[in-house]
Amino acid sequence: MSPRRRAQLSRRVQYAVLALLAVVGLVATDWARIGDTFFNADSLAAILPALPRAALNTIVYTLAAFSVGLALGLVLALMRLSSVRVYRVIATGYIEFFRGIPALLVVFAFGYAIPAAFEVRFDSITLQIGLALGVVSAAYIAETLRAGIQAVPKGQVEAARSLGMSSGATLVHVVIPQAFRIVLPPLTNEIVLLLKDTSLVFGFGLAITDYELTKVGRNALSDADGGMTSLLAVGVVYLLITIPLSGLTRWLEKTTGYKGHV
Repeated sequence: MSPRRRAQLSRRVQYAVLALLAVVGLVATDWARIGDTFFNADSLAAILPALPRAALNTIVYTLAAFSVGLALGLVLALMRLSSVRVYRVIATGYIEFFRGIPALLVVFAFGYAIPAAFEVRFDSITLQIGLALGVVSAAYIAETLRAGIQAVPKGQVEAARSLGMSSGATLVHVVIPQAFRIVLPPLTNEIVLLLKDTSLVFGFGLAITDYELTKVGRNALSDADGGMTSLLAVGVVYLLITIPLSGLTRWLEKTTGYKGHV
């Protein structure tokens, strides 16, 4: 038997096995129970009114955290590339620390430890969440930006300097704009990760109007009309937000020529 025939036979056997497993699964599944558990109309009706507000809060918290992470990450990236050793040590220590600890610990720190230790009160829950998630995200964004800055061809820098531009002007007008073009896809991916990390803020004392999607789903589990239907509904809303962002990431990869993770 030729290699081509063996490959065709192998594929047919695999298809047959998959079809058999699918038939067995369809026959063995208790579809009535599945319907009551995952597609309960009462559970869906109970959670639907809270989903739009929770989805908006999730997006707002994500943008707040990304704004903090991007601003702080740019500073850290420049410090990592600085010729001043102290700056490099501080930036490296920050990045390694926040990349090495769970984000949930940082969330709890901003929720309880920091307000108690420093007598700080956050008047805005959006600011509190943005800082908690942003300081962690900054560590990852800094490395992405650093790689993007280093990926800018040195010829661009030399050309700018030959035109009489100072080091600072070259960095601001030549290097950083090109670096951002390079790192747009991974930065978009970071937004997706932050969107999912907003589920960690359940530890904050949130008012009902401040609930994000996961908090709504968790509360629904303890309600009489709760259950897996509520979690499924929350998961669908997450997908409705993240799938377009993932599509944007793929489009940016094609248009910017970015390949893989920076």
